[in-house]
Amino acid sequence: MSTLVTAPADNVIPLRGRTAAGTLADADLDRWANRLARLLLGRGAQAGDPIALAVDPRIEAVVAEAAVRKIGAIPVSVREGLASVARVGITTRADRPGLTDTVDWLVLDDRSTLRRYLVSSDAPLADTELRAVS
Repeated sequence: MSTLVTAPADNVIPLRGRTAAGTLADADLDRWANRLARLLLGRGAQAGDPIALAVDPRIEAVVAEAAVRKIGAIPVSVREGLASVARVGITTRADRPGLTDTVDWLVLDDRSTLRRYLVSSDAPLADTELRAVS
């Protein structure tokens, strides 16, 4: 579901660099991050929470970090051994087998995740959505 926005959002996250896997326009990054942020909120993530990231350094990693920051959570790197502080995490099917089961992993390329992601709104997050989980 795409949402037409007529006024510029005040929480657009600019893309600092381009990846070898391709390019992503700032507006696309923002919309994709809004959708992923809603999935994180649905899992109970909230501002201040550490969220583990185990995503290859590609466009997905940029979107995942942007989504975490949009909800005011703190991205923590699994590669740096910081997953133990997180209750929720983001990964892919390829990385999931080597990860701890103590984290509630949102697997980006899992069919059920993709279905929920594709029907989520890409509109800017409303304050009411962010307060609903606090």
